[in-house]
Amino acid sequence: MMTSQQGKASVAAPAGELPAGLAGHDEADMTEMLNELRILLPGAQLLTGFLIALPFNSGFQGIVRLEKWIFMATFLCSLSSLILFTAPAVQHRVLRPLDDRMRFKNVASKQMLAGAFFLSLSLVLCASLVIAEVVGHLVGLGVAAIFASLILMLWWLYPWTWKKRHTNASSLPPSPGVRFDDIRKEER
Repeated sequence: MMTSQQGKASVAAPAGELPAGLAGHDEADMTEMLNELRILLPGAQLLTGFLIALPFNSGFQGIVRLEKWIFMATFLCSLSSLILFTAPAVQHRVLRPLDDRMRFKNVASKQMLAGAFFLSLSLVLCASLVIAEVVGHLVGLGVAAIFASLILMLWWLYPWTWKKRHTNASSLPPSPGVRFDDIRKEER
């Protein structure tokens, strides 16, 4: 049985808080975002760590000027992705307690996508740099183009077309025919 105080609390939630029914979804959404960061962050950390150590190796001085510029672009993209992936955790700590969870999640999601963009670039540039050093520049560019296409398709185009297709499908009127409710009525 719900008291009048409980009813009022769920109707008029303070600014930044969700009504009771949506609070569980909000918490699950935040947990999903944190789990996604836990997957992305170690890759960015590892790549950045290797890139930090590379100039201090004796063989680094022997690479050509173009490869040094590719290295710099790779390092800056990797560092940018690392900063963007860690930003939501630092911001969450500084902003505690969160006044506006929905806004925080929207900003954090945008930072994660920007981080993924820079990670995409750093992976492609890294592939180009390594393959060019081992096999040659032309092969390095070809392999980098293959990886760029793969990342573009799997990380960006596929999810966006999936989302667009499902958004368009949900805006269509229900198709005529047998509905789940009709089947349940017949079973009774």
